[in-house]
Amino acid sequence: MPGRTAASASNSQEIDIYVAIEEGTYLYDPFHHRLVLVVASDLRHLAIGRGQAEAGAGAPVRLIYVADIDKLVHTAGYQEPGLRHPDVQRSYYYVDTGLIAANVYLFAASTGLAAWFHNCNKPQLSAKLNLRKDQRVLFGQTVGYPMER
Repeated sequence: MPGRTAASASNSQEIDIYVAIEEGTYLYDPFHHRLVLVVASDLRHLAIGRGQAEAGAGAPVRLIYVADIDKLVHTAGYQEPGLRHPDVQRSYYYVDTGLIAANVYLFAASTGLAAWFHNCNKPQLSAKLNLRKDQRVLFGQTVGYPMER
């Protein structure tokens, strides 16, 4: 799709990005370049790992990366032989998430923002976002203003 800046396995584009802000949590719709409300509550506190809540606490945005296995397995692109094997899937969606997160780091740096890639509360986010069994919460990424030193 034109406008995408991160590669994905067999062009499956299996990583969904949720945006958690104070007003609610949204799913990024890349086809219409808009945010679609998913949960009308602030889930930023779940988009961070245990014991890390104080780090980046004032940041306005937390991204939540979710792998959609159905998109990966049913891609319109070339079907790789091992694409249905869970270990192969995992390697693809982890790499694809890393490519996206790197783009977020680059954008943040270019605009004077800070970014931090981290773990998150996967079970609670899966429940709150009402994810299907073939969707996996992977990581979070906090975006905000750099701390003064």
